[in-house]
Formats: sequence, structure tokens, C-alpha cells
Amino acid sequence: MSGGDAKKLVRSPSGLRMVPEHRAARSPFGLDEPPWVPDKECPRCMQCDTKFDFITRKHHCRRCGKCFCDKCCSKKVPLPRMCFVDPVRQCAECALVSQKETEFYDKQLKVLMNGATFFVTLGTSDKSELMVCRLSNNQRYLVLDGDSHYEIEIIQISTVQILTEGFTPGEKDIHTYTSLLESQPVTEGGNTRAIGMILQYKVPGSEEVMQMKFTAGEDFSCNKKLSAAWLAAMHKATKLLYESRDQ
Repeated sequence: MSGGDAKKLVRSPSGLRMVPEHRAARSPFGLDEPPWVPDKECPRCMQCDTKFDFITRKHHCRRCGKCFCDKCCSKKVPLPRMCFVDPVRQCAECALVSQKETEFYDKQLKVLMNGATFFVTLGTSDKSELMVCRLSNNQRYLVLDGDSHYEIEIIQISTVQILTEGFTPGEKDIHTYTSLLESQPVTEGGNTRAIGMILQYKVPGSEEVMQMKFTAGEDFSCNKKLSAAWLAAMHKATKLLYESRDQ
């Protein structure tokens, strides 16, 4: 992994933000601040259509940049994806999304960084290697450590397929398939447990696509729950990246 992960405190119209000194070092989970809708273009609240005047003041949602009255934009919610130091004002719709994302940052992201153990198979090889897989502290790489060492840049990952098994005997295994760089739909199974993952990623500097398969070890029962939790967190991270492509 490259260095240069130093951060700096910057002030924007929306509030204080702690951002990487170099844009190239930003987290793939990060979002840019939106441009604010100019005051002259929003004489009324963009939610309830109340007319702005000296008494009814306009406020901009820090996540979407639209104009609202105080009633429709009163919540101050953490917005870690934009690196805000303090909770910021957001409209009701954006606040709900940000609250769900904050749960990801508080829980799933920590699970990914702590790592889990898997048997990893590269490409079409019939040999697997026991490795610890974790998300790097700057959230930009998947780091695999065993006898071998791999660092996969998150932005180079093209597809993630979570392998699951149903709890009910006789059910077919349900595969959850998510695409990051392409446009495949996200589908989810119901009462299932994650048991592995197939990852495809592009090799930097070429068009070659590599594949890795991650399997939770059967003889490491004490780590099964940890591996399942890590895969579930990876699924949520993948969904977050997939859904944020249009934001």
C-alpha cells in the first residue's frame, strides 16, 4: 500500500471536514459535497412548497444540496462519507440514508478492518491457501496475508459474489451477486448464511481480470461466525459502493 494517508482540516460552507491531503488517498466509500441550489432558484421549500420570507428561512441539506424550510431540514445527522467532523443539517430523506450509513461505519467497517480467516484460491488453481483478509485502515485496499501477500485496490474490484447457504434443509444455495464497476442488479437471499465469496478485479495497468475465491474453513469452527460476519459486512460495503455510483 502506498503512503501519504495524512489528513487535513478544511472548512466548507457546510462545516468542518477532515479530509486526506491528497485526493488520490480518499476512501472509495467517500462522497463529494454536492453543489448547493442557488438561493435565487429556490423561492419555496423543495419539500413542502412553503414560500421563503423573513420569517421562514431557507436551509440547504448538506447531503443533496437542495433548499428546504427549517421544518423539512431540521435534523443534524453524522455524515462520515463526506468526512464532516460534526453532525450536519440534512433533509428527512437524506438523514435516513445517512443514519443507515453511520451504522455501517460504526459496525461493519470495523469488522472488515479487523479481518477474518479464509481459504483463498487464485484463478482456476486447485490449491488454496489459508489467509487473513482485512480492509486496510485507509479503506482503499483488501489486504491478504498468509504465506503469500496480496493487496487488491477496492476501486479495481469489478464484481463480488457472496456465496450463501440456506438454513432450511433442501433449500437451494442462494447466491448474492453484486457488480461494482458494471451494471448488474443486486439480489438478496432470505434466510441464509454467508459461507464464501468470489471476487473479480482488474490488474492495474492492464485489462486482465483476476479471480479469487474465499471459503470459510470447515475445520476452523471457532472462526466460522467471524468469517460469516466479515462476509456479511463485505456484502453491505459492496451494496454501499454499488448504490453510491449514482450519487
